[in-house]
Amino acid sequence: MDRQRGYLLSIISFLHPISLFSPKSFKFLETRNPFRRTQYSHSPLYPRKEARALPIKATQDSVDYSLYLVTSGTDKDIDCLLEKVKAALSGGVTILQYRDKHNSTRDMIRMGKELLHLAHSFQVPLLLNDRVDVALAIDADGVHIGQDDMPLVMARRLLGYGKIIGVSVGNEEEAIVAEQQGANYVGVGSIFATFSKADAGEPIGLQALRSIASAVSSIPVIAIGGINEQNASQCIQNGAKGVAVISAILSSNDPQQAAINLKKQIVHL
Repeated sequence: MDRQRGYLLSIISFLHPISLFSPKSFKFLETRNPFRRTQYSHSPLYPRKEARALPIKATQDSVDYSLYLVTSGTDKDIDCLLEKVKAALSGGVTILQYRDKHNSTRDMIRMGKELLHLAHSFQVPLLLNDRVDVALAIDADGVHIGQDDMPLVMARRLLGYGKIIGVSVGNEEEAIVAEQQGANYVGVGSIFATFSKADAGEPIGLQALRSIASAVSSIPVIAIGGINEQNASQCIQNGAKGVAVISAILSSNDPQQAAINLKKQIVHL
């Protein structure tokens, strides 16, 4: 009896220090894999991270694509570009894309941050053209990619489902593939002849726009290429949910008024 009692006291004295670790201090969500960081999410040493709120009011499903401004990609004067973009946002631009084919990655990050801050001050999303890496670096609201850029599936894997991804398409087949792979919208063009993008190709016209819009009715279709105050309404009448412009606003002497005039052509329809 004394020997058994001695064994029991030895076990209790060994276990006592372990009992100091209260279950309240470490509440494991999962114990099957001890290397998963999620198991510490309730620990005071690893506090749970709250979901980061989007800095803009719009969500993916409620983004207003009606007046989509794309920077020309050849701007050297940052202050001048920011001034024009601010005026355009004041005039009613609803979504902004930063396109830059010449500057270094470092300069793009610097400019992207400036544009992101400016866009968000107007509650407008900022997308990066092509550059998924820069979008990640500045935590932009998404990207717009072309047929020769990073595949949509890979871009989505990197950016996650909380970001906007648009895809350039020129025919029904490309549009349907983009829709099936989870694009948030497609940019269709070039609708009319344009000199703003050297790689725009031959214009596909309004009939092609109408066919593509009918083929992908579950996501917005944005018309781009040679669009101005005179033909913007035709794009909306042929199935587009919005128009994307470059020179129609940025080459204007009054970008704010140019944006206002364009908005009038598309919102009343």
